[in-house]
Amino acid sequence: MSHYQELKQACYAANMQLPELGLVLFTFGNASVVDRQNRVFAIKPSGVPYATLKAEDIVIVDFSGKVVEGEKRPSSDTKTHAVLYAHWEHIGGIVHTHSTYATAWAQAQLDIPILGTTHADHLTADIPCAPPMDDQMIAGDYEHQTGWQIINEFQRRGFSPEEVEMVLLSNHAPFTWGKTVEKAVYNSAVLEEVARMAYLSCTLRPDVPRLKQALIQKHYERKHGLHSYYGQS
Repeated sequence: MSHYQELKQACYAANMQLPELGLVLFTFGNASVVDRQNRVFAIKPSGVPYATLKAEDIVIVDFSGKVVEGEKRPSSDTKTHAVLYAHWEHIGGIVHTHSTYATAWAQAQLDIPILGTTHADHLTADIPCAPPMDDQMIAGDYEHQTGWQIINEFQRRGFSPEEVEMVLLSNHAPFTWGKTVEKAVYNSAVLEEVARMAYLSCTLRPDVPRLKQALIQKHYERKHGLHSYYGQS
């Protein structure tokens, strides 16, 4: 049995949630789970349809993207995941999809504005859209540079990856992450729903106002603040 059997199983389970939640079609996405003690992560193999994916297909790679265990090629986005794991030490899982509404905002090169309390329940900022990658980065190690495109945009905006667990890449699609891969999957689903709501709101009313700051703080703090009272814990 593989030394990484539990890691592979966790990665497989996360990947299989993506089509169940309507976040991916065919092979349009991937999820990964990190093992920081061994400095490796598990990720979906490249181009394998979800309908035929098995736990044993999952590939184990190190933080440089080198295959440690597995017979299949890892996802083409592996180097992006590797950069994020190497530089953001508090994340435990990453999800990349091409979900319809989030990708539409990415293709339009637009941040998703904070318009309602569903958005504010999860973060207090607009969902950022990183600008288009320059030609030199595209011509180089593209997937590696995609990771830096995300990190550089968060540094530019002064965002913490622990507080803002999602991003859009211009002309590309969304990435999400979390302390666990389950949270990363959850964030991917939340992002798609918020993107859909924002699109519909802007379609109904192009001059729709941003959510009031008082409501942003109230909804975020009641769920995540020091004196939060949402839920049972």
